[in-house]
Amino acid sequence: MRTARETALRGRTAAGLAALTVLAGGLAACSDDSNGPEGAAPPNAGGTGSATPVPTTHPFTGGRTGVRNPVLAVKIENTQPALPQSGVSAADIVYVEQVEGGETRLMAVYSSQLPRRVGPVRSARISDLHILPQFGRPAFAFSGVQSKMKKYIRRAPVYDISQDNGGSAYFRAGPKPIPYNLYADPRNLLKQAPKAAPPRDIGFRFGPAPEGGRPTRSFTARWPAATMGFVWSAEQRRWLATWGGQPDLAAEGGRLGGRTIVVQYAKTTRSRFHDFLGSYTPLIHTTGTGRALVLRDGKSYQATWSRPTEAQGTTYTTPDGRPINFAPGQVWVVLLNDGKPRIP
Repeated sequence: MRTARETALRGRTAAGLAALTVLAGGLAACSDDSNGPEGAAPPNAGGTGSATPVPTTHPFTGGRTGVRNPVLAVKIENTQPALPQSGVSAADIVYVEQVEGGETRLMAVYSSQLPRRVGPVRSARISDLHILPQFGRPAFAFSGVQSKMKKYIRRAPVYDISQDNGGSAYFRAGPKPIPYNLYADPRNLLKQAPKAAPPRDIGFRFGPAPEGGRPTRSFTARWPAATMGFVWSAEQRRWLATWGGQPDLAAEGGRLGGRTIVVQYAKTTRSRFHDFLGSYTPLIHTTGTGRALVLRDGKSYQATWSRPTEAQGTTYTTPDGRPINFAPGQVWVVLLNDGKPRIP
């Protein structure tokens, strides 16, 4: 029969072993740097990062709010019939991607805050599935995909909360015709993906502006059938967006725009997909290295972007290799063909 002292010592030993087991489990992590076939990384590429330490500032914005919130990506129409869009001004990151016919579409990434509604929600594209693996396994909202892409969506490291799966999170509103009147409730969307990945390091760095830089009042991004501009506002301390030469307004009021605009030049080629008119879907190559232009605080900085694999984020450095800090706040990543604007 054990004495009271032996019982106490045995309890402390068991507790110590349990603590070591928990610590060992917390230190374990896995990653998958391999790329899948065109448009899809393997399931769980990059992992969900269960042992990833909680950041003190949000890795998407440099702010201190929402650092534990799940990541939600939403595809949003970016043509004239869709304007003004809802919810874009609340996004942490806004990607601008070329689609068929030389037009563009947005992919808005949310985590630090959620708007009341987002839209018009539109269909996914193959380039999205190359961009998203860096976020772990986020929730991904879109209105559908062409049939040949469905298998790639199933294999992608995302929680598919498309219109087919999102139920009452999607609704039609306003006077615009289909397909420009489909919206979604972000909070309801995330209820459909309770295990969506939390934010993690995707390569962005925030802090004081780099030395040098060229004073810049505006920049215009051009695609074969679309233009977007960004004009520096010293009063608002951000770049105000234009679409087709006109102010790009938010449905909630005010102008769209960001504190930092990253113009990333990436090779753009034909994918194996095309729309119902026969126009090929562009494939934007966002791994590798290339040139970029970073706009912040009324200046522009020549940069080099680098993303070794789809499971990793993208870093932006000066020509001599120093990281380029972004201004805290919303970031736009404008993806342009590394060459003349053209329809692949």
